[in-house]
Amino acid sequence: MAQNLAQQAATRWRPESEAELVEMVRGARSERRAFEIVGHGTKRGLGRLIDSDVLLDLSALSGIVAYEPDELVLTARAATPLAEIAAAIAPNRHRIGFDPADWSGLYANVLDAGTIGGILSADACGPARVRYGACRDHLLGFRAVNGFGQIYKAGGRVVKNVTGFDLPKLLCGAMGTLGIFTDVTLRLVPCPAAAITLMVRNADATIGFELLRAIWSSPLEATGLAFLPQSAIPAFPELGEVGNGAVLVRLEGAPDVLEDKVRAAYALLRPHEVLGCTQGQEIFQRIGWGAAFANRSLRLWRVFVPPANAAKCAEASASKFWLADWAGGVIWQEGAEPGEIHALAARFGGHAVLMRADAPARRAADMVSPEPPARRALTERVKAAFDPLALFNPGRMYDGI
Repeated sequence: MAQNLAQQAATRWRPESEAELVEMVRGARSERRAFEIVGHGTKRGLGRLIDSDVLLDLSALSGIVAYEPDELVLTARAATPLAEIAAAIAPNRHRIGFDPADWSGLYANVLDAGTIGGILSADACGPARVRYGACRDHLLGFRAVNGFGQIYKAGGRVVKNVTGFDLPKLLCGAMGTLGIFTDVTLRLVPCPAAAITLMVRNADATIGFELLRAIWSSPLEATGLAFLPQSAIPAFPELGEVGNGAVLVRLEGAPDVLEDKVRAAYALLRPHEVLGCTQGQEIFQRIGWGAAFANRSLRLWRVFVPPANAAKCAEASASKFWLADWAGGVIWQEGAEPGEIHALAARFGGHAVLMRADAPARRAADMVSPEPPARRALTERVKAAFDPLALFNPGRMYDGI
């Protein structure tokens, strides 16, 4: 894995401004020269390998442009480190609602070095997504450069707007293949006054996912709903002995409201014994960051299925090491071959994303489950509309796109 990440492009372009970036894209267009887009390079191991000898380094496009605490809105340049944003909004007890996940540990990079543009492009949502929604629900607007070398913008700096097509939702998770973010505007949420993590021990997958769905479908607005099978527990030694597996529920709110939530959660989790987990915040962060898989060498996938199908999907999998987040909506698992994992995900109404693999596998497999012909044709048309010469991260998600 480290060898893959050590691969460097022969040429590095580093624009110092949005205007300079535009000129570089126009030059690449005239030469029909594609490139790999990076901020701090923490996710270069994610997705298919890119055949390009040019690295477009956006790290200079950094800094907070505007922060309006009263409006819970922040605008930053795309290569602004997530840590810088967190430090700026912390004094006002604000946070980014989708709980950004730092996956750099999966690729042998320095932790806590990811940029906001990279987080959005990779759709890197953490455990709180189950409560606050995905990246696309928090990206209010952006400025970007398309494959024609033109600046365009979408959305705005207000929570509600009707300014044309909802392009923020389209570009989130597109891995930079549709445009290069220069500025992004985010909706923030207040930090909770208090939080608690509850744990149910000795739960198998069937019981565990049933309990998670009971909390998920209730009005408790849990910000973390995870299941750790027995095989994954050694990666979380602070949990101690949990038998067949552990159900983890994170609740947040004002102290008096939180007390009511805990009482209601106990009722929903009966007759199982419910314990408090003093290190719940750290454990949920590590779940979202994929930390349990960081030092393991096998191929790694995330499988997205409806939570109602999570237990059956996990039981049908041949993987011996897995865990689930988002009440079962996402299952991290290692090992499977592409054909096997895509068939498994489709069988249970979902899709799979390749998170990590060696170079041959990254060249051979699409990052995301293959699309049906009609949807594939639509994806190709969208790509052609934004980047007709396939300059931006060619083949990063799908072969030939």
